Amino acid sequence: MLEYAVTARRIDSHGSEAHAKDAVIVLDTDMAGRPDAFNPAEMLLASLAACILKGTERIIPMLDFDLRGIDVALRGTRQDSPPKMTQIEYEIVVDTDETDQRLDLLHRNLQKYGTIYNTLAGATELSGSIRRQD
Repeated sequence: MLEYAVTARRIDSHGSEAHAKDAVIVLDTDMAGRPDAFNPAEMLLASLAACILKGTERIIPMLDFDLRGIDVALRGTRQDSPPKMTQIEYEIVVDTDETDQRLDLLHRNLQKYGTIYNTLAGATELSGSIRRQD
């Protein structure tokens, strides 16, 4: 089993910070919001994006997949009562000459082996697509 550790602390009424290893992330915990930091819902979406991107780095050597670049766009829908994310949608855009079948294979592997992906899929409606860059 792997374990992860993160600590977080309130800086003031406008923000907080989270620490893991040698990294620091500024958190938007201001009730009015702030444009220079991720709020908790955005952090959740960013975590899924990081899972997809890190998974890609792990999978492409195993599949011998030719990849020049990859982008992930995500959208989450939140309900107010009780407050929770009810739906997360994503689109993965891959810069590659691989076939559609190979793109689908990459997508299936990302879905099957992503820690954050599988955690969120068990908690909310999670759907997405993969396509080749235009």
